[in-house]
Amino acid sequence: QLQLVESGGGLVQPGGSLKLSCAASGFGLGLDRYAIHWFRQAPGKEREGVSCISRSGSSTNYADSVKGRFTISRDNAKNTVYLQMNSLKPEDTAIYYCAADKYFYCSDYLSSWGQGTQVTVSS
Repeated sequence: QLQLVESGGGLVQPGGSLKLSCAASGFGLGLDRYAIHWFRQAPGKEREGVSCISRSGSSTNYADSVKGRFTISRDNAKNTVYLQMNSLKPEDTAIYYCAADKYFYCSDYLSSWGQGTQVTVSS
């Protein structure tokens, strides 16, 4: 089973930037075969889909709340998907998770999840 590991979270001031990474770990399947999603969950709130990128990277989508500020990308040679987050707001504070889709395109069917990385936006 695909294992995913997120990194890059931390504390940043409002208006700042962070770049999250989602990498495949261990032996076996890499994430280059699947579409990859980013989700987030803030305390007391439901999990929210943030962005998704297809296997080739040719198709991406974003939640309205992050459009124009976040950019998803991938480097299949490095088996890594990135989420560049700019102009961060306090309401972006959450645990961010990456998840692999069951398909090469973005769908509602997910398989593996990472453990999450904390992003805190505060002055």
